[in-house]
Amino acid sequence: MKVIKEGGHRLFENDPETAQYVSELLTRLRRDGMDAVRALSGQFDDWSPKNFELSESQIAEAIAQCPPQLRQDTAFCQGNVRRFAQEQLKMFRPMEIEGPPGVWLGHKHIPISSVGSYVPGGRYPMFGSAQMSIIPAKVAGVQTVVGCTPPVKGSGYFPATINAMKQAGADRIFVLGGVPAMALMAFGMGEVVPVDILCGAGNKFVAEAKRQLFGQCGIDLLAGPTEIAIIADDSADPSLVACDLLGQAEHDPASGQLCVCLSEKFAHEVLAEVKRQLPLLPTREIAGQSWASHSKVYVAESQEEAVALSDDYAPEHLELHVADPAFYFDRLKNYGSLFVGEETTVAYGDKSIGTNHILPTSRSARYTGGVWVGKFLKTVTYQRMTPAASLQIGEITARQCDVERMAAHAVTARVRVARYQPKTTVQ
Repeated sequence: MKVIKEGGHRLFENDPETAQYVSELLTRLRRDGMDAVRALSGQFDDWSPKNFELSESQIAEAIAQCPPQLRQDTAFCQGNVRRFAQEQLKMFRPMEIEGPPGVWLGHKHIPISSVGSYVPGGRYPMFGSAQMSIIPAKVAGVQTVVGCTPPVKGSGYFPATINAMKQAGADRIFVLGGVPAMALMAFGMGEVVPVDILCGAGNKFVAEAKRQLFGQCGIDLLAGPTEIAIIADDSADPSLVACDLLGQAEHDPASGQLCVCLSEKFAHEVLAEVKRQLPLLPTREIAGQSWASHSKVYVAESQEEAVALSDDYAPEHLELHVADPAFYFDRLKNYGSLFVGEETTVAYGDKSIGTNHILPTSRSARYTGGVWVGKFLKTVTYQRMTPAASLQIGEITARQCDVERMAAHAVTARVRVARYQPKTTVQ
């Protein structure tokens, strides 16, 4: 491997200052309830309406503000996400087998009862995020989805976000952001029942709140700064590769980019294209910071080394701009979502194509995938047996418990052995 450009990449970590700050906020919110929610929303977002929850008439008003083309496009995107989630759901089937004679073992899938969906705003009104957490939950059979989205500072909601949340299936919609929103959903405040799982992306304070609230409820995953990796050989178009790298760089000054090339010549062509394209972007200030600080460009000596470099980075998004995509498709292991060929790009996955964009970052793709319909289902097991099977299993279980010195466990087995022993007839 040859390093052409080496930038840092800030992994998600428990920053002590952020952790302490969020802990203090959560303590205050748990103690003071809606009074704290209102005070903090006013402090952070200049937003303190009579009700944070939108009524049906307010939701209808927000939807009416969206141009027909926007509503139509949103419906198209959400239809793709819903269709993909419905197909994923088909893989979940109840199962039952007979183990030892007279013993039946099985599993079934139960939807989580309630989900808190956070739809981020902040630097960009990312209304497309609504479908990524709400639709899979509703397809899974979740009864109640509570949605929170931050206000446009001091001036209320972003209509496209409210439209997206409603059309995705949110049962309740609150215009509330940041740590107060996470606390509202997790603790249950006002008329909100505590949710069973928190889902959705957000800034570092939202991510830290999710981390600290885990246990109070479940969470989907912890997502740090977004990232992209591209493997590109000499058959690729350097201008397209550079375009896609910058497409992710505009997210955040801490976004990460990795480009693994198969020749030094191509690597320098990509760098030249980045230099040419960056000044033309309206978001060049953010993208420029990100590219300067957190981008990496490597030259791999072989396809195998390109795979190894990508797997070590374990990117959230991975694009393949190569002549032989099957080679990489069969060997790559660590990524959140894979974009095969120049015809597709991360923005398609983020907005419209149907896969989910809530994905693992900061190398967590080594051990988890992203949000999908299965995130909202609990796979539970059960067992049943005949008296004869209980007698046989009980004798073995009791002896195992004796070895472990768990006397009370052994008793629960032996009372069944005694209960189901064949009764002897006295002559």
